Amino acid sequence: MKITGYRSWIANLPIEQPFTGVGEDPNAKRAFIALELLTDGGVKGIGVTSFGAKLTRALKSAVDEFAELIVGDNPMRIEATRGKLYAAAAHAGPEGIFNLALAAIDIALWDIKGKVSNQPLWQLLGGNRHKVPTYASGALMRTMKADLVATACERIIEKGFREIKMHLAISDDGYAGSDIERARLVRGVVGDEVKLMADINQRWRVDQAVGIGSRLEEFNFSWLEDVTSCHDYAGLAHVASSLTTPIASGELLWGLAPFRELIQARATDIVMIDLLRAGGITTWMKIAALAEAFNLPVVTHLLPEIHMHLIGAIPNGLTVEYMPWSFRLFEEVPLPVDGSLTMSPEAGLGLKLDYKALEYYAP
Repeated sequence: MKITGYRSWIANLPIEQPFTGVGEDPNAKRAFIALELLTDGGVKGIGVTSFGAKLTRALKSAVDEFAELIVGDNPMRIEATRGKLYAAAAHAGPEGIFNLALAAIDIALWDIKGKVSNQPLWQLLGGNRHKVPTYASGALMRTMKADLVATACERIIEKGFREIKMHLAISDDGYAGSDIERARLVRGVVGDEVKLMADINQRWRVDQAVGIGSRLEEFNFSWLEDVTSCHDYAGLAHVASSLTTPIASGELLWGLAPFRELIQARATDIVMIDLLRAGGITTWMKIAALAEAFNLPVVTHLLPEIHMHLIGAIPNGLTVEYMPWSFRLFEEVPLPVDGSLTMSPEAGLGLKLDYKALEYYAP
């Protein structure tokens, strides 16, 4: 089998809030790039990547150049193909556009491999379980008023979720009172049985993370995420060792090597992997194996329709972030039932691009 060609699209998708119907900015959009690799066997592989906003056209150009470079190659030889792309773009460095473009190619190759093998991706990669927990994300933003937060919590619970992530670090000056009030409000609405996580988005200094984090421990958070700079491994390690609440980190790291530093420094209790920044499924699985070697669980960032396969494949997968910003790229996507996502029996990713949507949301 050989790769014979490709197609790619930019789609500016609305950032929707399916839980509450209310977002920070009703006009906000995120740009995604969809890729389709074609083969002489008639099998098509789907890949996705995103920069979020600016430089999207540059990223699409990188995806297209990579796709052109591998025309004629065997799509089943994924490591060989990745090696070829690394060699061709070595001077670009291991981060940024290179990794994001590589991710789109890598995801499409794994989709092809699953289809040729007639196996869904989660099963091909390990097949640990066919159903995974998922948590509602992106609904409880720090800019929201308290009454709207309470209403949002009620609607999320009504939809069957039993895991919810909220924003903290509400005050720009690090005032702990705002965070305590918001945490008390949310915990009071959702009850003690719901797992609650908090994303700090790197807004605290190390001393604030320890001080405010210690005051938040009464609310029994399942994790505090990105409490300080993602590259301050020593600072993160200090916070992790100072709090009983687990620390989650890793979403902002690129490729494999930084995760070695993060984990060896004991700077996180929960490893969060972004599929696109990692450079695709191949690297994602290597990072997950590294986390397993250190007895650490793995969680995900964005793209639940793909990440569910990866969490379902591995023994240390914890939960999938449900933030469906990319769903409009596809004809159908798995939807949560009682807080869980169940794998499709279809081979590969089990997804089909929605060509009409790609045309409609073109820039």
